[in-house]
Amino acid sequence: MKILITGGAGFIPSYLAEKLAEKAEHSIVLVDNFLTGRAEKIPTSKHNNIKFIKCDVNDFKDISGVFYAYSFDYVFHYAAMVGVTRTQENPVSVLEDIYGIKNVLNLSKNTGVKRVYFSSSSEVYGEPVEFPQNEHTTPLNSRLPYAIVKNVGESYLKSYKQEFDLDYTIFRFFNTYGPKQSKDFVVSKFISGALANRDITIYGDGSQTRTFCFIDDNITATTNAFYENKFINDVVNIGGDIEISILELAKLIIKLTGSSSKIVHLPALKEGDMTRRKPDVTKMKQLLNNKESITLEEGLKRVLQNTTYII
Repeated sequence: MKILITGGAGFIPSYLAEKLAEKAEHSIVLVDNFLTGRAEKIPTSKHNNIKFIKCDVNDFKDISGVFYAYSFDYVFHYAAMVGVTRTQENPVSVLEDIYGIKNVLNLSKNTGVKRVYFSSSSEVYGEPVEFPQNEHTTPLNSRLPYAIVKNVGESYLKSYKQEFDLDYTIFRFFNTYGPKQSKDFVVSKFISGALANRDITIYGDGSQTRTFCFIDDNITATTNAFYENKFINDVVNIGGDIEISILELAKLIIKLTGSSSKIVHLPALKEGDMTRRKPDVTKMKQLLNNKESITLEEGLKRVLQNTTYII
């Protein structure tokens, strides 16, 4: 199979590429413009069936050449501007990711792609009104540009299925963590600070809750969906189901690292820091064959065994 992964120099896509490359018969192309991705994350040195091309999916001329040269069977569209601070400070650039979504879908339908896998986000739920957050019953209440782009992307996929019969699967990613994650995200940011004994800063009182999914569970679930042809033309939450407050997370990381870091509270964010996050992971458990997910403490210990953080 010929597979394209956009955003391939990013945290989750680079792990996805490594997993898919375990099957030698696959031919995998990664594209990234290095806006947020890093070359160090690309696993090309380990596998001879991965090729990297520097390319901007938001530029039709750039990405169209890749599509027409390789005639992909499947596409994982993971490219996006990410990171809370970065996306809030660059709202116009975030909105430009809509061009990338449209480019990928137009080229997919015109070059015989069988299915597109799309990385959406828990942010599409906005401030949720239902717990746990179910893919089909919880209203989407997104306001920030990043969340709106993901919501629009989901609508694009559903519309292309209706009009052009292009199959899709949408993954709504909740907080995922692991080695190789950049410091823009809460777990890696806290670990980096704790290892250096720096103050760990928290917005507000830290009572806001999140769930955390170790990268291995994310990749197992998404690749099983791919190989087993599950949840075609459907939406799947990918995340943990155990809530923990951000304050408790900071304390746990300080404990596991033996750090002398102090917790410092900053003013609460005006927007974007939702009070709760807890997905309904019924579908994900099916994709994990009902195996127990990796616990947060175990996952953090695995990260601490490999603390090569890329700034």
